[in-house]
Amino acid sequence: MSFFGLGRAVTVDLTHAAGEAQRVASVKSDRGNLETLPVFTDKETIAGHVHLSPAPGKQIDHLGVKIEVLGQTELYFDRGDAHDFVSLVRELVNPGEFNGPLSVPFEFKSVSLPHESYRGINVRVRYVLRVTVSRGYGGTVVSDFPFLVRLVDEPPSVNTGIKMEVGIEDCLHIEFEYAKAKYHLKDVVVGKIFFLLVRIKIKHMELEIRRRESAGGGVNTYNESETIAKYEVMDGAPVRGESVPVRLFLAPYDLTPTYKNVANRFSVKYYLNLVLVDEEDRRYFKQQEITVFRETL
Repeated sequence: MSFFGLGRAVTVDLTHAAGEAQRVASVKSDRGNLETLPVFTDKETIAGHVHLSPAPGKQIDHLGVKIEVLGQTELYFDRGDAHDFVSLVRELVNPGEFNGPLSVPFEFKSVSLPHESYRGINVRVRYVLRVTVSRGYGGTVVSDFPFLVRLVDEPPSVNTGIKMEVGIEDCLHIEFEYAKAKYHLKDVVVGKIFFLLVRIKIKHMELEIRRRESAGGGVNTYNESETIAKYEVMDGAPVRGESVPVRLFLAPYDLTPTYKNVANRFSVKYYLNLVLVDEEDRRYFKQQEITVFRETL
């Protein structure tokens, strides 16, 4: 990244100590394209080198160089209110000047990274390594190097199944069951749907995974829902006594774990939504909350 101030340029780059062994993951950027970022988890050491290069023949006068680890939550509807829940700093270079390439090591040991990276509809959690080359007369150079945080959850000690009924008096009675209520990100939703009474003409039935994001607080709480996945369970009219199997693989979908009150700013919940559509396009549905967790990095 090149920055210009008072006719001078300095290129700032950063490499991680793990080199090619560094964990990485691909995620969508703010512009919608895929970017590959390094991945860290809680209590890991973040280390590497900052590389500073002035333009050929140029001397860079500066008031010091520092690097920070920043973790922030940001509500999109309140851009000026980013909240730093991680803020660490290391001074890299004392005030002075340099006229050739300079590589400086840095290390943050056992960094507390309490929340996962997340980009949602109204909120995001982001982490950056920020390098600042302080210069006078408005020529300060700031360069951000984003990274991701992933947190592994303990597998649930109890994971009982879900069994529910949905019906319209004297018209429809359906019983559905899923093998469990908590799923890891690469899991499979397995279940069955039983038709105990069918007196309306069902055209088709589908299973949806819906994500509900709640951001903000009080009168400024924003709730948004989006459909992450749709799976057609059945096409055609069922008959009484029929049972239909359900098998939905979660791996292909862009799921996150369930988040509860992250930094007192937002929560994310997931639901299995069973939808029936009759021949007059009336929709009947039953929703059940599930828990999603990360089993491995």
